Amino acid sequence: MKIAILSRNARLYSTRRLKEAAEARGHRVRVIDVLRCYMNIRPGSPEIWYRGRRLSGFDAVIPRIGASVTFYGAAVVRQFEMMGVYCVNESVAITRARDKLRALQLLARKGIPMPATGFAHSPDDTEGVVGLVGGAPLVIKLVEGTQGQGVVLAETRQAADSVIDAFRGLDAYFLVQDFVAEAGAADIRCLVVGNKVVAAMRRVARPGDFRANLHRGGTAEAVKITAEERDIALRAARIIGLNVAGVDLLRTPQGSMVLEVNASPGLEGIEAASGVDVADRVITFIERHARPHRTRTKGTG
Repeated sequence: MKIAILSRNARLYSTRRLKEAAEARGHRVRVIDVLRCYMNIRPGSPEIWYRGRRLSGFDAVIPRIGASVTFYGAAVVRQFEMMGVYCVNESVAITRARDKLRALQLLARKGIPMPATGFAHSPDDTEGVVGLVGGAPLVIKLVEGTQGQGVVLAETRQAADSVIDAFRGLDAYFLVQDFVAEAGAADIRCLVVGNKVVAAMRRVARPGDFRANLHRGGTAEAVKITAEERDIALRAARIIGLNVAGVDLLRTPQGSMVLEVNASPGLEGIEAASGVDVADRVITFIERHARPHRTRTKGTG
């Protein structure tokens, strides 16, 4: 097979591992900077050009789309879909996952457990939306933040008002969410490939922080998840429409809840913690499922 990996940096761990895993299985791989792609959008014959040459002949695409380039990256993935190329994560699913509000609404509609969450626009409704999640302490999240960025713990109502005012001053959309202190500043990352959770790790925040993201200095260790957690992770990925996903769970006294569904999960931490060759699992999945004109996520909901 001829596989394209859409990545801004060929030296990133996840990009390198996917390339190595694909080549080890006999495939031809090309890493493509998504921002250097340009598109000819014409009826019946869509094209993608890259560094002066038309891209063609690809059997599959692995999108590694960063948060800062979501709009353009999803447009390039969509163009590959129009050309009939199999994309392991499709454009609609990527944009769903990247918008936290949209993702949580879709998950809630299907009954996926999650912390109490509120969303409001008017400053006049701050007291009301804070009350919906039980008041302080609470977590305030930018709708399109990633890797722990734009996530703030407000331990008092006064702190919450200050953060909310600051976000509104930046004209930024944000969520407020119940803070579950019993989780102990830790979460569970489940790596989903197809209909399986192929690896899992427990991430613990560094001292003085509540965000367990490894990019924020957290640590990771292998963890055994329950059958219920496995089912929640698989359902969450399926609802968003992702074949490859990192589903973050919070263990609470009321049971495990979904925090976030990530469309471009990093492989370094979870491969090191679990000992699982996740990159090989992704390539194996592509071998089994890649077919021309096989776009399964319909609509924009």
